[in-house]
Amino acid sequence: MKNFYILLLILSTQFTFAQIRFQNIPEDAIYPESMAVETITATIAYQGYEETQAYFGEGEYEIFLDNLDGVLDKPIIVLDGFDPGDSRDISGLYASLSFGGQNMADILRDEGFDIVILNAPLYTTGGKDIDGGGDYIQRNAMVLIAMIQKLNADKVGNEKLVVLGPSMGGLIARYALSYMETNSLDPETRLYISFDSPHRGANIPISLQYLINYFAVQVGDVTAQQVVDQLLNSPASKEMLLDHLLGHLLAGSDFEQDPTKVLPLGAPGFRNEFQAELDALGFPNNVRNVTMINGAGNGTTTGSPGITVVDTNLEIDATTDVDVALKFTPAASQTNTVTDVTVNFFGFPINTYQTTSQSSNSSDGVDSAPGGTGSISDALGDGGGNQVLIDFINALQQDLYSFIPTMSSLAIDNPDWFATPNLADSPFVNFYIPDTNEDHVTVTAASAQFALDEIRNGTIGISENQLNNQFILSQNPVSNDIKIKVPLNTSNNNVTTSVFSITGQKLMEHTWTAPQGEITWNHSLASGIYLLKLNNGVSTQTIKMVVE
Repeated sequence: MKNFYILLLILSTQFTFAQIRFQNIPEDAIYPESMAVETITATIAYQGYEETQAYFGEGEYEIFLDNLDGVLDKPIIVLDGFDPGDSRDISGLYASLSFGGQNMADILRDEGFDIVILNAPLYTTGGKDIDGGGDYIQRNAMVLIAMIQKLNADKVGNEKLVVLGPSMGGLIARYALSYMETNSLDPETRLYISFDSPHRGANIPISLQYLINYFAVQVGDVTAQQVVDQLLNSPASKEMLLDHLLGHLLAGSDFEQDPTKVLPLGAPGFRNEFQAELDALGFPNNVRNVTMINGAGNGTTTGSPGITVVDTNLEIDATTDVDVALKFTPAASQTNTVTDVTVNFFGFPINTYQTTSQSSNSSDGVDSAPGGTGSISDALGDGGGNQVLIDFINALQQDLYSFIPTMSSLAIDNPDWFATPNLADSPFVNFYIPDTNEDHVTVTAASAQFALDEIRNGTIGISENQLNNQFILSQNPVSNDIKIKVPLNTSNNNVTTSVFSITGQKLMEHTWTAPQGEITWNHSLASGIYLLKLNNGVSTQTIKMVVE
């Protein structure tokens, strides 16, 4: 039995690391030249929900100056995301901006921008050991505030900052910028780019969480339990995960499910508290807030509710095998067994473990929702030579799951994770939204172009999807005239423009005959948010428009 449990320990440990891995670095990634790593300490301490005192957060950063004059005058901060154990260093964060043999950071540096990579390391402060990559989002935000203030003090000229926050980094950036405005601290920041960030929560299939925790606890190995504590039970995980195993445990047990707790539940004392705090802060008011996401905006799902992830028998040795079956959470209002484990010794069951999940009546289970995806097989690295893992991967029936639901990355508060997003409900003013679900925090040529356009031109329009040959509002917010740049491929087509209220009422409409260059449209709209729809006879585009 000892060999069996050791093998299960290996299996569970790798699963655990697999699911929280925030991004894969492309195979053809471009890494930076080595420079100097500096340390920065927050000047504002933060006390976590379960802490008895406040601690000053720390970070490490590198400044990669531009390739034109080598002067720090146009800083762009790129943040770290969820990375317990600091397995992804500054060089890796830089490389993660690669796409198609290019690197967005290199492109920007060639255009005179300076790239500042801010990493969350392991450190000790006030006698407490802190794992920055899994620490409280709020404490990491205080580190970012110090970084922003330092850059604004050190930079040459008056160029305002740009902050790019991938994954959890987007929450850190949002919190920091909003906190600064609320507390009369000028961030001197013109643009905030959220990159597939979980503004309404993140998801790891609860079936996998149960499995990881069961193996760790049943093995009784200290190292395995530390893995669970460091990753799944880190402060950041407990703040972000929509459904967390700690919300389901039977009183007095560290692995058994309370049969009365089958609906999605966040980590007690963390999840609801954090979301309420984030909602109260809102978004920065004096910064342009845009988002690029990896989840589909057209309703494309990741598998289907209740689908079987794996149902297999894993042979451990000549005497021992284990039956493992995992499923996605079910359709709305339905209940299913999501985790089912049976340990067999000489063909006889000697241990069983089952957990149950029920979906709310407002939405199918989030595991299969549109969203930036996590991949079991990619994270397991093809098994790493471990035959049990290889057999498990080969048996997978559903590899991908929704890690950052589309609704969450758009910061839309809708209880139905599968609804078609109404962009008027999103606080962002510009969006990159793909038509297919992409790997979480994957940079593509299209999303890179979106980010580059936003960084280069802070006043470009607010489009539902960043498409080639799109219409663009020359100014947004608009004043007396609505000015619309016309793409070249539309110059021979008639264009119908319509303005709708947020509630869907059509307020204005006009058809333009073969417009060229720019459309200027007078209006008498009151201040507020509207939807501008454009139809060139070939396609339709929607732009969220702000009238001052």
